[in-house]
Amino acid sequence: MSPTPAILPPPADSSCLGARLTGDGARFGLWAPRASRVELVLIGEDKTQRNIDLTRGHDGVWLGQVRGVTAGQRYGYRVHGGWAPHSGARFNPAKLLLDPYARAITGGVDYRGPILDHTEASDYEPDPRDSFNAVPLGVVVADTPPPTPLASPVPLAETVLYELHVKGFTRLHPAVPEHLRGSYAGLAYPAVIEHLKELGVTSVELLPVHHFVSEPFLITRGLSNYWGYNTLGFFAPHSAYGSVGTLGQQVTEFKDMVSAYHEAGIEVILDVVYNHTGEGGHEGPTLSFRGLDHSGYYRLTDDLRTDYDVTGCGNSVDTAQPGVLQLVADSLRYWVTEMGVDGFRFDLVTTLVRDERHQVDLHHPFQQLLRTDPVLSRTKIIAEPWDLGPYGYQVGAFGRRWSEWNDRFRNYVRDFWRGNTSGVAEMGQRLTGSPDIFDHHGRRPTASVNFVTAHDGFTLRDVVTYNVKHNGANGESNRDGTEDNRSWNCGVEGETDDPVIMALRHRQAGNMLATMILAAGVPMITAGDERGRTQQGNNNAYCQDSPLSWMHWDVEEDWHNLHDLTRRLLRLRREHPVLRRSRFRHGEPVLDSTGAPTGRKNLAWFGGAETEMTSHEWHDPHRRTLGVYLADDHTDRDSDDALLIWLHGGPDPVQVTLPDGSWATTYTVVAHTGRPGELTEDKVPAGSRLWIPGRSVVVLQVD
Repeated sequence: MSPTPAILPPPADSSCLGARLTGDGARFGLWAPRASRVELVLIGEDKTQRNIDLTRGHDGVWLGQVRGVTAGQRYGYRVHGGWAPHSGARFNPAKLLLDPYARAITGGVDYRGPILDHTEASDYEPDPRDSFNAVPLGVVVADTPPPTPLASPVPLAETVLYELHVKGFTRLHPAVPEHLRGSYAGLAYPAVIEHLKELGVTSVELLPVHHFVSEPFLITRGLSNYWGYNTLGFFAPHSAYGSVGTLGQQVTEFKDMVSAYHEAGIEVILDVVYNHTGEGGHEGPTLSFRGLDHSGYYRLTDDLRTDYDVTGCGNSVDTAQPGVLQLVADSLRYWVTEMGVDGFRFDLVTTLVRDERHQVDLHHPFQQLLRTDPVLSRTKIIAEPWDLGPYGYQVGAFGRRWSEWNDRFRNYVRDFWRGNTSGVAEMGQRLTGSPDIFDHHGRRPTASVNFVTAHDGFTLRDVVTYNVKHNGANGESNRDGTEDNRSWNCGVEGETDDPVIMALRHRQAGNMLATMILAAGVPMITAGDERGRTQQGNNNAYCQDSPLSWMHWDVEEDWHNLHDLTRRLLRLRREHPVLRRSRFRHGEPVLDSTGAPTGRKNLAWFGGAETEMTSHEWHDPHRRTLGVYLADDHTDRDSDDALLIWLHGGPDPVQVTLPDGSWATTYTVVAHTGRPGELTEDKVPAGSRLWIPGRSVVVLQVD
């Protein structure tokens, strides 16, 4: 019978873990339940080491109180135990290990140094060389006040997410002082925040800021991990994003950044990676968790020798272990209570709800934690609802507390605008919060995070510029990255000066942004899409810490129309509650303030004729035109706010009849994706006909 990993006793009191200053020194605590001895290593300015043995508690927590320790003290651990890879034990005290609860991290990894716990000859023979000079160190950090809180949380229905990279967003910003560019302080610079406020963003979603490292194979190619999905420290802000120091200054700088955003009324949401760590598989470097307890922190195969990888990154963190789940919980609470963040987007979150047999359990204790914890239950939580393991795709299954990245929205919207869909029936689902996916068990349209691009894949400009990926700069002979781009280059692969093709690309980019912003749910804009940012066809730029990935603020002037369109549409969304309904519509009748029917519905569909769409029109595979009528049905507001939105994916103009009678008296075009002057700005009588330009979105205010 195959061995199974033991469930290890969790810390009885996890508040004693990490390094915390006390009156005359510091208290250190480390959870390593299968270790036979733990040495705390204090590192001096001259790199001298002072080793202190810690005392083991009954719950596997090793503790020690050390006098004379002050803020800025660097430290690590040497953990002793048996070398028994066949039982998931790879203890090797020659390897200096990082504290999983370290609140700041200094130094980097010397990838040519002795950072492996095993020899070059065998993954299962211990390497006796000391890794001291080749690994990062924890830093003792003094307690400081949390950031300024947000005056009032942003309701989910009003949320506009903006996914950005801390470094890349300001690295080339001309208004940010050069010494602050690419840092937390640079992101907090007034000109940066003002751009986001003016655009209409309510919430920034930061690509990983937990301290991360690069993969060794990238370093050998002269590249590095840019995105940051390779966490090493779950409590420490990434030190390279600090502008003034790495001995705790990065913590204060991060807090100051959060305060600046909160004072501007903008939420800070973190993209967090708890599903794997930067150590990779068992053949990779041993920097922390593996040296503390291989089978205690990671999922292993049945032979207990090899990592069970459902993330594609070499290892999978094992939240079936109560002590590991406690680590995740403590980290999340720390970032809320001490660092001031407002929510989290969980990368490959399905990994975190797998049980001790690696099976998906949607009632996992992790789910219960986020639902019942007094701190975490008040935060926004967003799922990337899949991983790479069996039954890993769980879109729509995460429950009422969650919003979820809706990849079916992305795929269909891209397909519709490139002309690769059959009819418009699915567009009806995507525009109304994807009820086919989320309208169950009391969930709301805000369960759907609607996006057409993200950090992973083409930028919006590249979606309309390239048919295929161009990832040669990544050093993998263009084999990396997805082939499923669902893009259309509008006739020419790559950049062109052809004005006809350029105009079409602008229109197509605008169409996808408009569809996303006008749809029910939570829109997520990828930083720079509103300014025509390009990665030159690279759809996997995770390793490109270079101008290829950075935001270019001096982008060609001819993309300003996309910025103007985005701002206008977000203003419409903000001004019209009809676009932000928090419950699913099913075509219920609209009543007046006395409760009498008005003859209208809160949702109706039109295909261009005088009446609502028929079943035949809904199922016509050649249909490329869809009109959606949205009306406010909140009788307490006595509002008659309504919009009629047309989406026309065909290349040629189409004439539609504007519904009359109880639907409207007149209509006014308030936004569209066409050329200036292509549609009238005058009021249009209900019942009259309107030409919708080819490949266009048109928004009409109902009067």
